[in-house]
Amino acid sequence: MARGHTHALYRHGDSALHRLPAHVKVVAALVMVLAIVATPRHAVWLFAAHAVVLVSAAAMARLGVRFVLGRMLIEVPFLLAALGLPALGPEPRIEVLGVGLSVEGLWALFNIAAKATLGLLTSIVLAGTTEVTDLLAAFDRLRMPRVMTAIMGFMVRYADVVAGEFTRMRTAMRSRGHEARWIGQLGPMARGIGGLFIRTYERGERVYLAMASRGYSGSMPVAVSSPAPVSTWVAALAVPAAAWALVAVEWWGR
Repeated sequence: MARGHTHALYRHGDSALHRLPAHVKVVAALVMVLAIVATPRHAVWLFAAHAVVLVSAAAMARLGVRFVLGRMLIEVPFLLAALGLPALGPEPRIEVLGVGLSVEGLWALFNIAAKATLGLLTSIVLAGTTEVTDLLAAFDRLRMPRVMTAIMGFMVRYADVVAGEFTRMRTAMRSRGHEARWIGQLGPMARGIGGLFIRTYERGERVYLAMASRGYSGSMPVAVSSPAPVSTWVAALAVPAAAWALVAVEWWGR
């Protein structure tokens, strides 16, 4: 992947988070996500503390409210799918606006929403302060299988290519009078998506043959990244470690 290719999830900046080594940020984000997952669902104060930390990190990186909220929309369908839990949960129930809702279901909904939102916010901060090439180099340094890093690199690079191809197909369909506004017009749209799949497969074949003709043997060149000093690790892991300490205190006091 060329160094100049920048993904839409990344925002240029010169904050302390931007300057942190990528592999340090990956480990810190993973530890933070695990702390969020391990948080008991009744510990509302602890979820609030996690949120304050992550919002402060996003503010320090100057990601911007619109930047963050726009990328958090991806979780809306999953949250909508979980809205039925309070109505379908077991007894006991409480009345909210005249509707009987399960207490267990409400806690389950809160647990899913809180952990999904905070986990997503963690990944947005990581991706927003780390270029894709640096992330791939970080995964190499953390001994992730080379095949996995190659797949992720191609996926990010060609996601933009496929999106551009789909946009051109939609433009061509609209110029010919097709506008999918009612269910009877979904057939051409489905056939267009099928055609896009075939085009993507054929493009992948051509790319692989071109790479093989240039000596590709199944593994990508390893990106070089310098090791981080101990002080950098301590500074980066201090907040996730504190989060884990609070989680341990919460579980110990139950």
